[in-house]
Amino acid sequence: MAPYPGLLAPLRLGLAALCRRPLRQGRELSTPATPGTSLDLRGIFPPLATPFTARGEVDYGRLEENLHRYARIPFRGFVVQGSTGECPYLTPQERLAVLSCVRQALPPDRLLLAGTGCESTQGTIAMSLSVAEAGADAALVVTPCYYRGSMTSAALIHHYTQVADASPVPVVLYSVPANTGLELPLQAVLTLSQHPNIVGLKDSGGDITRLGLIVHKTRMEDFQALVGSAGFLMAGYAVGACGGICALANILGAPLCELERLCHEGRWQEARDLQLRLIEPNAAVTQKLGIPALKQAMEWFGYHGGSCRAPLRPLNEAEVQELRRDFSANGWL
Repeated sequence: MAPYPGLLAPLRLGLAALCRRPLRQGRELSTPATPGTSLDLRGIFPPLATPFTARGEVDYGRLEENLHRYARIPFRGFVVQGSTGECPYLTPQERLAVLSCVRQALPPDRLLLAGTGCESTQGTIAMSLSVAEAGADAALVVTPCYYRGSMTSAALIHHYTQVADASPVPVVLYSVPANTGLELPLQAVLTLSQHPNIVGLKDSGGDITRLGLIVHKTRMEDFQALVGSAGFLMAGYAVGACGGICALANILGAPLCELERLCHEGRWQEARDLQLRLIEPNAAVTQKLGIPALKQAMEWFGYHGGSCRAPLRPLNEAEVQELRRDFSANGWL
């Protein structure tokens, strides 16, 4: 039985039953965030994996156990409903239940970002309102991409502006062309950075020149750039990124926080040595072998990865051995 009996209710009804944690003092959810308010996004955020049982159900108990272990690592916060969490395979009710589970288990000083991107502007606004009610600190909004040919800069600026105008919590833009086939155009980012309720960008494209230009061009705005992959985290810090939302943090969270510390202290040789050891493991659990590899590696490091949800399939034996080599060759196993 699902742990939250109200899950079949409409998205914005009955959410109080989903979240036992009281809303933070002073947040008014019936109106958008106050213009000019922001959020300090400096630090490392794991985009949490969603453990599933062998029957394909969300394993909330295992998720909570992972969070108790992550609490020992100096993460700035966590992301739910992202690509790493198999968000496209979760129902809207499951998305909110996972968010509620994470919010209840988190220490109060950790931020919680929730993916709210849907293909329609209306759907994204509805999900943003819902995650705000359930305790999210910010909405991470991926680019809509189904009608890719129509997603011009003008269309995307209009979409994000409407979402940011309506959202009770700050909005973080999310560009992940490997998954969407669509990169949020530079000019759209620069225009949207001026919106008082858009506070940053997670950029997973890997183009450091673009990332540096975004940092440079938005330096007069209340806007922060987050690296979207551990493979170029050091390079991101070198050009002025404030932090990272990195899938590999589900597995090697402490080393990623150490890399952040070394960069902030200007210990670039040590940072480079550590960064180089992270590139192959990161590639293995992202573009090469993907979510099944990330979940397998989580199990090796004492976390609960669990099964993937179909149509994703577990690794075969040859892929498991390849994954193990990518970690062991860099001294992690």
